Amino acid sequence: MPGSSPGMTTVIVANAEYTPAMSSPLQHTAVIGAGPAGLMAAEVLAQGGAAVTVYDAMPSAGRKFLMAGRGGLNLTHSEPLPDFLTRYREAMPCLKAAVEAFPPDALRAWCTALGQPTFVGTSGRVFPKAFKASPLLRAWLRRLDAAGVAFAFRHRWIGWDAQGALLFETPDGPRVVDADATVLALGGASWPRLGSDGAWAEILAAKGIAVEPMKPANSGFTVAWSAIFRDRFEGDPLKGVALTIGPHTVRGEAIVTRTGIEGGAIYALSAELRDAVLAEGTAVLSVALRPDVARDELVARLSAPKGKQSFSNFLRKAAQLSPVGIGLLQEAAIASGRSLAALPPAELAALTNAVPVEVTGVAPIARAISSAGGIRFDELDAHFMLHRLPGVFAAGEMLDWEAPTGGYLLQASFATGAAAGKGALHYVGIA
Repeated sequence: MPGSSPGMTTVIVANAEYTPAMSSPLQHTAVIGAGPAGLMAAEVLAQGGAAVTVYDAMPSAGRKFLMAGRGGLNLTHSEPLPDFLTRYREAMPCLKAAVEAFPPDALRAWCTALGQPTFVGTSGRVFPKAFKASPLLRAWLRRLDAAGVAFAFRHRWIGWDAQGALLFETPDGPRVVDADATVLALGGASWPRLGSDGAWAEILAAKGIAVEPMKPANSGFTVAWSAIFRDRFEGDPLKGVALTIGPHTVRGEAIVTRTGIEGGAIYALSAELRDAVLAEGTAVLSVALRPDVARDELVARLSAPKGKQSFSNFLRKAAQLSPVGIGLLQEAAIASGRSLAALPPAELAALTNAVPVEVTGVAPIARAISSAGGIRFDELDAHFMLHRLPGVFAAGEMLDWEAPTGGYLLQASFATGAAAGKGALHYVGIA
């Protein structure tokens, strides 16, 4: 690189500027996990001049990343960074520095440098123009290959030997690997068939590292629908609703499933719903079917003469309720032992914008979009290195944080991967 001085290391992820570090021999670093956090750590390490091998138990890289992009790869969000950071809830102070060092704008520039420009959708979410994950992943893997990153697939990490070397199970038998620094990026515990099975938690706990139990995040919930409601409305969306639990309200869409309810608005409230269900056994979700209609106006509409039309048709026309919304009102009326048609207009209006839905359970973590829990942040230093295991860093969903869908999950995975990679470079003395 023109203008570089001997011994200098340039690490510019977004523009993929490479300046090999003047270190001899190259420090060997291991990245375990070939998801977004692991691949980003590998890129930073390679750009910094380290020799990098990425190990993964699966036959190929980025399996969950590809799954996330099937319906459109939501990389990040365009909202102002101060608002963006609040989405990480209690973990925000611990993630703040990493996200500020590699913020949404840097992630978008990084995509553009890979030949995958992005755009902002109507909701403020950011997507690659190709919309899917596969073109981005292919371009990324080509860049990593050009940077000298090696890959070892079908390598399941099972811990360390007595001398501190990494141990792997492979189709060819056990393998022992020495590394000058290691970045763990093994994911959480959702979608285990794609590689994130959370098995690493026991390995780290055996080393005395505090790991918060992993729980479903951005998950669906179970509801004991009546057979009539379930059979008729399974798969139907509740559009433009407002969902409330306690002091928390979210606007958006929910989808009725055969066993309960899911969808974007549900995912945004999943932490509060999950914690309430785990603490109390059940939780009551309040659904406002017409949140933009004032109570008095709704009462007036529902006080109009019904004529000869059916009550359901009256509700559809007077309150502009969808069939599934009317069905939800019927469910609530039946549960209270009352007839929906017999409710006075004022009570019916109140019920329309506060339909109680009893949530009875949380969908299994294997079906959740992400997971909460993981390595506690007080086990890490400012460079994402484990205090108890010098030279071992952790990133991505292994850490104890959660966020709603909307690009926040991938952003933090990329950002913590970059931070852990920089930390590992610092540890081996070439940054």
